[in-house]
Amino acid sequence: MPPDHSPSAPHGPEAANDDTVEFTSPPGLAPGLAMPPPPAPGEELLDGLPGWGATATRVGMFRLVPVVPERDLALLTGWMNDPEVAEFWELDGPAERTEAHLRAQLDGDGRSVPVLGTLDGRPMSYWEVYRADLDPIARHYPSRPHDTGVHLLLGPAADRGRGTGAALLRAVAELVLAHRPRCGRVVAEPDVRNVRSVAAFHRAGFRTLQEAELPGKRAARSVAVARSASSAAV
Repeated sequence: MPPDHSPSAPHGPEAANDDTVEFTSPPGLAPGLAMPPPPAPGEELLDGLPGWGATATRVGMFRLVPVVPERDLALLTGWMNDPEVAEFWELDGPAERTEAHLRAQLDGDGRSVPVLGTLDGRPMSYWEVYRADLDPIARHYPSRPHDTGVHLLLGPAADRGRGTGAALLRAVAELVLAHRPRCGRVVAEPDVRNVRSVAAFHRAGFRTLQEAELPGKRAARSVAVARSASSAAV
């Protein structure tokens, strides 16, 4: 069974560094250890993610596109069955397994949105953008209201190992902070065994705060913060 959170999984020899890039957005809100109450029926939880539009990156024009299982299931199943991906996402096997993972989000309350990442119009990555403060992960770290999490899978092997993961992670963090004014932090929890993923997050401007035991893995809890946030807001 896959864990509560499929770990973000960009691949490639992307060396980490100690620099933390701060992003432009309002500062985070006050810390809170308890999960907030469930969202109200019909509440928009991710501020219209499907309409965020395209953004330019050093590797091309990037856009997040909502997953449509009828269109995308075969593509995603193929990616999930790549051994490099399966090691961390644990969704290899028949298409029904991938579909169940997607449907759990698509039929939910909108706290997690599965999307394809397209580069110059070409589908080449799978993302989950989610409200970390409304997710079970909030029980395992000092969450803050509107914390937004990301998971990443780079699909085609040709897109791995060229710094693409870091470029796109930075782009998505900027999109989140630009379009979610109440969010002061983008959070991530890659598996510590996935050293390439952890390095990609570092290169994208995320700072690893600590390691944490999560269901199914030991994670490097990482954040990217708004430029106007103080160090205390991390």
